[in-house]
Amino acid sequence: MAHIAMFSIPAPGHVLPSLDLIGELVRRGHRVTYANDPSMRATIEPTGAEFRAYDSVLPKIGAAAGTDDAEAYRGDVIDQLSLFADEYENQLPRWFRLYEDDRPDLILYDIAGAMSVVLARTWGVPTLQVSPTYVAWEGYDEDMADFHTMLRTDPRGVAMLARQDALLARHGIHEDSLRFLGGPERSLVLIAPSMQPNADRVDRSVYTFTGPARSIPEAPSGDRDRRTTLLVSFGSAFTDQPTTYRAACDLAAQRPDWRVILQVGGRTEPSTVTASDGSVPPNVEVHPWIDQVAVLQETDVFLTHAGMGGASEAMLTGTSVVTAPQAADQFENATMLAAAGIAVPIPEELSATTLGAACDAALALTGRAEDLAAELAELGGLARAVEVVEARLPA
Repeated sequence: MAHIAMFSIPAPGHVLPSLDLIGELVRRGHRVTYANDPSMRATIEPTGAEFRAYDSVLPKIGAAAGTDDAEAYRGDVIDQLSLFADEYENQLPRWFRLYEDDRPDLILYDIAGAMSVVLARTWGVPTLQVSPTYVAWEGYDEDMADFHTMLRTDPRGVAMLARQDALLARHGIHEDSLRFLGGPERSLVLIAPSMQPNADRVDRSVYTFTGPARSIPEAPSGDRDRRTTLLVSFGSAFTDQPTTYRAACDLAAQRPDWRVILQVGGRTEPSTVTASDGSVPPNVEVHPWIDQVAVLQETDVFLTHAGMGGASEAMLTGTSVVTAPQAADQFENATMLAAAGIAVPIPEELSATTLGAACDAALALTGRAEDLAAELAELGGLARAVEVVEARLPA
């Protein structure tokens, strides 16, 4: 069987969406290696992949990292992209050392691991991008002209792009780095087409949408807790949400027949999460971390920051959504979820009453959410994703 190498960065949103795919490739007998920062070892190794450690220079966020450098990402888009330019220069020499004497037959890479394509070009190895978010469409450059003009005229952007171009040139690749990083030969897209802007303009000869490549837990048994269940989760990077947690606890106190589950991450001490009166209603569960897909199987309303991972999991499990975007693509994701007919926005003035009204509005969308889950299943999910990977292997 083949040696398949996966390249990514130490960020849950870039690792978790493809973990089940990695595990399934291992189960099929392929030898899979995975290059990432040591902080992700415990997350990746249970798939059966052989972990290849390189020391990332990206600021780390979340419990797995042991630190929380979220403030480093608070700058504007050029500041954020410059962090990745630093990482590209850090990744390449380390990745070459890791694989020089054990070259793979196929390179898989997350969108933030695109510099692994340099290894592929050097060694004549096929590649497959594994995208956990939306991808470019025909006319993308024209539609993004204002952004690209800003990036190519701001002195910080000019310097960043010059660094990236020079990095590629040192490896014999004389291409514009923006196009190199964003133009895959083939791409596996782990989202629903309904979350893809301009989906009708995406080149399906390059991009294959499978939806989330996840192993779905069995449907809850007949003795599941049938109370209306609200899950509140802001992923791994945006979990400092005391006002939202308090409103959810107050809502639980108002609706004792509901079940309210709070995932508060590594930045909030669970014992500090209470209702406004300082109590913890008996129908509230507070956890640092949960198996989100499994919990969503028993959830009726999902209050989320609308990261692409959580958005896709909501679609996958047929769960209606209350969106509370915090940064980056989350605002676009929230818009797409609403357009898909399964989401309502969190109220600007947050209280138990207003949150309850938003949850009730989301519950009214349950039928559409279930229909969308059925549509998503038809894309093939994990089984189809494995087919796409194996089709990229050398004959």
